Amino acid sequence: MAGVLEGIRVLDMGRVLAGPSAAALFGDMGAEVIKLEQPGRGDDSRGFAPMKNGVSCYYKNFNRSKKGITLDLKKGKETFLELVKQVDVLIENFRPGTMEKLGLGYEELKKVNPGLIYGCISGFGSTGPYKNRAGYDTMSQAWSGVMSITGWPEDDPVRCGASFGDVIGGLHLVIGILAALRHRERTGHGQMIDVSLTDGCVVAAASMFEVYLATGKVPTKNGNRYTSSAPGGGYHTKDGYCVINGSAPKFWGMLVEIIGHPELLHDPRFETNALRVKNREELDPIVEAWTLEHTTQEVIDILLPKGFACAPILKLDQVVANEQIGGARNMFPEVDDPEVGPTRFVNSAIKMQEGGPEIRCPAPTLGQHNEEVYEKILGYSQEKIAQMKAEGII
Repeated sequence: MAGVLEGIRVLDMGRVLAGPSAAALFGDMGAEVIKLEQPGRGDDSRGFAPMKNGVSCYYKNFNRSKKGITLDLKKGKETFLELVKQVDVLIENFRPGTMEKLGLGYEELKKVNPGLIYGCISGFGSTGPYKNRAGYDTMSQAWSGVMSITGWPEDDPVRCGASFGDVIGGLHLVIGILAALRHRERTGHGQMIDVSLTDGCVVAAASMFEVYLATGKVPTKNGNRYTSSAPGGGYHTKDGYCVINGSAPKFWGMLVEIIGHPELLHDPRFETNALRVKNREELDPIVEAWTLEHTTQEVIDILLPKGFACAPILKLDQVVANEQIGGARNMFPEVDDPEVGPTRFVNSAIKMQEGGPEIRCPAPTLGQHNEEVYEKILGYSQEKIAQMKAEGII
């Protein structure tokens, strides 16, 4: 089925995760995405674990639904400019200034393609005193304050277990580019979209920042507790751990009955959510005394039918096997890849009635579509393509 972005052509110069993840979503939605890599070397993530048959499944996941070409930007500058004329969107996540040093920054590229949407993503963005600093996922979590509020109060700050700064940055880039494409439809004007990984993490932590902005109180690590509601967060069970939210008046009223303490409903310490948050050190042990009498599954079986938001903490293998996430929502579809064989990858979270995202083809081998792209899009002859290869341009 044709995707909703069919007819849009994207040149993906991204490396590793943030840029490639954004471009992959465009490919999933039907855009023609051309991944450009350095001849002979390719994206650094081609060497990233996990490996299967000597091939990186990390690379495979974030470069699905794309065609792949190689081009040396120094030797093949004119070819690159010809290619830019033929695309709607360019995505890159080099350190700011890299493309300018090559004479290929946005100000130069818009001269050959005024309608170009130029999407760039970096650690701190292309403006400000930190713009030239190296910035990766962990740095974005540290500089944004996210790590300062993650973990247990008595322990060191903790990085989120996944590279969520990169992925959130990629999603913000996709949103910006889609908005710019709509703007171009109305005005004919292209523009540059500038996304910072650190800014994206700040947005992800907006609810915590608002605590400081509104009250002047600096939030700190709070474990698995909710900052603004109680009871809520993680509780030990007979065989493990679960998370529960019982803060809304309706559910607080039911919870006190379930745990065998109906008198708490009129306890002056716990009469309102604000009071329960204030006195959570006294409240949480009462709730946990009940959860410790039951297994995790028993807690879920008791609370879920009554409408509570509650969950076990699943390990990744359990998520893949889960009837909702891996099953009904198809978040781990199998792709028959010519290099690694049938392999499951992480799907897009967006579900649409028509033309929605799907993995449309496996990630390309290095330079797999050189002849197709240079011949069909730029009109190069087989002889010229062979000469470019001989000269190390591709």
